[in-house]
Amino acid sequence: MAEIVNLRQARKRRARDDKARKAAENRAAHGRSRAERERLAAETERQARHLAGHRRDDAAKER
Repeated sequence: MAEIVNLRQARKRRARDDKARKAAENRAAHGRSRAERERLAAETERQARHLAGHRRDDAAKER
């Protein structure tokens, strides 16, 4: 036989879990120091330049 579940309690538990997950995401996004944000931005820019440097020329389009 299945376990009896109080739907009100289940709904509240799910809401609390969703709030906790959202709070964790916000802490990760907004809880960084200025130095960490700048380091991440510099690393992202470096990776973008590295990728752009390895792109093929448009010479393939001329064929």
